[in-house]
Amino acid sequence: MASKPGILTDWPWTPLGSFKYIILGPWVMETIYSIMVKDPQEWDLTNFTVIPFMLWRMLHNQLWISFSRYRTAKGTNRIVDKGIEFDQVDREKNWDDQILFNGILFFLANKYVPGASHLPLWRTDGVIITMLLHVGPVEFLYYWFHRALHHHYLYSRYHSHHHSSIVTEPITSVIHPFAENIVYFALFAIPMLTVVLTGTGSIIAIAGYITYIDLMNNMGHCNFELIPNWVFSIFPPLKYLMYTPSFHSLHHTQFRTNYSLFMPFYDYIYDTMDKSSDILYENSLKRKEETPNVVHLTHLTTPESIYHLRLGFASLASKPYSSAWYLWLLWPVTLWSMVLTRIYRRTLVVERNRFHQLRLQTWAIPKYGIQYRLKWQKESVNNMIEEAVLEAEEKGASVLSLGLMNQGEELNRYGEVYVKKHPQLKVKLVDGSSLAVAVLLNSIPKGTTQVLLRGHLTKVAFAVAFALCQKGIQVTILREDEYEKLDKSLGTKSEGKLVTSKSYSSCKVWFVGDDLTEEEQRKANKGTLFIPFSQLPPKKLRKDCFYHTTPAMQTPTALENVDSCENWLPRRVISVWRIAGILHALEGWEEHECGYTMSNIDKVWEACLKHGFQPLKVPTQSKS
Repeated sequence: MASKPGILTDWPWTPLGSFKYIILGPWVMETIYSIMVKDPQEWDLTNFTVIPFMLWRMLHNQLWISFSRYRTAKGTNRIVDKGIEFDQVDREKNWDDQILFNGILFFLANKYVPGASHLPLWRTDGVIITMLLHVGPVEFLYYWFHRALHHHYLYSRYHSHHHSSIVTEPITSVIHPFAENIVYFALFAIPMLTVVLTGTGSIIAIAGYITYIDLMNNMGHCNFELIPNWVFSIFPPLKYLMYTPSFHSLHHTQFRTNYSLFMPFYDYIYDTMDKSSDILYENSLKRKEETPNVVHLTHLTTPESIYHLRLGFASLASKPYSSAWYLWLLWPVTLWSMVLTRIYRRTLVVERNRFHQLRLQTWAIPKYGIQYRLKWQKESVNNMIEEAVLEAEEKGASVLSLGLMNQGEELNRYGEVYVKKHPQLKVKLVDGSSLAVAVLLNSIPKGTTQVLLRGHLTKVAFAVAFALCQKGIQVTILREDEYEKLDKSLGTKSEGKLVTSKSYSSCKVWFVGDDLTEEEQRKANKGTLFIPFSQLPPKKLRKDCFYHTTPAMQTPTALENVDSCENWLPRRVISVWRIAGILHALEGWEEHECGYTMSNIDKVWEACLKHGFQPLKVPTQSKS
C-alpha cells in the first residue's frame, strides 16, 4: 500500500477475494451462447481468443517467476543481494489483477469499439504501425508520466506502493494501484486502438504487442542480469533501444534515475541516466554462482508440492502447506512435472538465505516422499543423495544437513553409509537428531509425569524415550513389538520407567510418529496433546485435542530472505533438521552427526538459544 493512499488505489473486485474471476462470467456466458446459436461462419475469433490469451499471459508470467527465483537462489549474475520477505510476497500476490483488468477491457472493446471484432490473424502494416507507435508516443509519454509519479504528491499516494519492493521480481512489474494501471493501459492502448480504428489491426499484432510488454516487464524486473555483452557489441545502438535488468534495478535503488519504459533513449536525452548503469551491468555479468557454507537437503513430498516450493507459486509457498482443491485443475502440469523429475536426476537449488556471515542454500532432490519407502527406489534415492553430498563437498560447503523426510535405518542408516564410503569428507553431515530430541523434551508441559510413545521407532524416538526415562518420566508403549525393541535397546538405562499398556486413557501427552492410525487418535482422551517426533505431522482429526508442530523453532530476524514456509510450518519457523546444520557451522563443530551418533543434547540446545532461535509455544487451545 502507498504511504498516503489516493483515490482508486484498491482494485474494484478486491472484496471478492479469490472469487474475483467471477466478474468474467457475463462475457464467458455470452461467448458460449454465440458458439451454441450462431453459424460457425459468424463466430468472432477475436472474442474467442481473449480467455486463452489471458491464460497464456499467466503462464508466461509464472515461467518468469520460477526462472528468476531459481537464478537468484544460485547467485549467478545476481544484481542486489538483499533478500525478499513475506511482506513483499503478500503485497505482490495479486499480480493477476492487471491480466483480469485487461481481459475485461478487451471484451468491452470487442463489443463496442468499431472494427475491433472479427480481426484477421495477421496484417503486416498493422504490425509495423504498432512498433512505430510504441517507439514514439508510448515510450515518450510513459517517460514523462513516470517522472511525474516520482513527484512527492503522486509518489506518496500511488507509486510508492510499487517502490516498496527494493529487490524486484518479475511480478513486481505489475504491482501498482488501480489508478496507475488505468493510465498504463491507456498508454499501451494507443497502438492497439490506432490499428483497430484504421482497419489495419490483427489478432497477432495485438497479442504480440501485449506479450512483448509482458516479456520486457518481467525481464527488466529480474534480480539477475541475463542480457549478454555480445548483444550490444554486435549492434551498439541497441543500448538505447532495450534496457537490462541491472538498468531498471538502479531505478528501484536510486529512485531518481532510469525512468524509461523499455528504451533508455529518453534517459539519455533528458540526462536522467544513472552514471553507474554500465558498471553495474558489467559487474552483474561477471558474478559467479554463489558457494554456500551450509546446504540443507530436502525433497518433494506429494506431486502437488511442486506448487508450494519457492520456485512454484509464491503465494502458496508463503503459507503452510495444505492441499488445495483447485490444484487438481492443473493435473496435466503436475503429471508433466512428475515425468521431468524422472528425467532430471540432479538436485535443484530452491532457496537461499543468509544468517550473519553464513550463506545458506536449500537443495531439493527430485524425488517424492513415497519413493523413499519403495525398496526398488532405494538405490536410486541413495545415489542422488550421495551425488548431492559430493557436490556440496566440491563447492566448499562446511555442513550438509540431511533434512530428508523418511530417511532412516532402512534407507541409508541415517546418512552413515556416505561417511563410511567417503571417509575423507570435509563437509560435515548432520541429521539434526540431537536438536530434535532437545526441542521435543522442551515441548512437554511442566508437571508431566507420563507420556505415551506411538509411531515408527526412529533414531529420534529411541533417544527421546531414553531421555524421558532419565528424567524420571514414565514412557508408555501400546504395542508389544515396539516395547520389546525399546526395552532391548535401553535395558537397565530405562530406570524402570518404560512400561507397556493397552490403555489409551492414562496419558494426556502423546509423542507420535508417522504410522499413528486414525483409530488410535480417536481413542485418545479429550485434551490430549499430540507432539510429533517425525517430520510428517499427524492428520488433525480431533477438535477437542491439541496438536504441536513437528520439531521446529522460531527463527531470529538475522535470518534473511525468508519469504516461504517450510512444508507445514508457520512463517519464519523452520525445522530443527535445518537449524542443526546452521548451528554446526556457527559453532565450528568438526564431527559428523549421522548414523547412530548424537551430539550432546544440552550443548546443542544452549547453542540454539544463544544464536537467537526460540522454542514454539505449546498449544493451549484446540483448533478446528
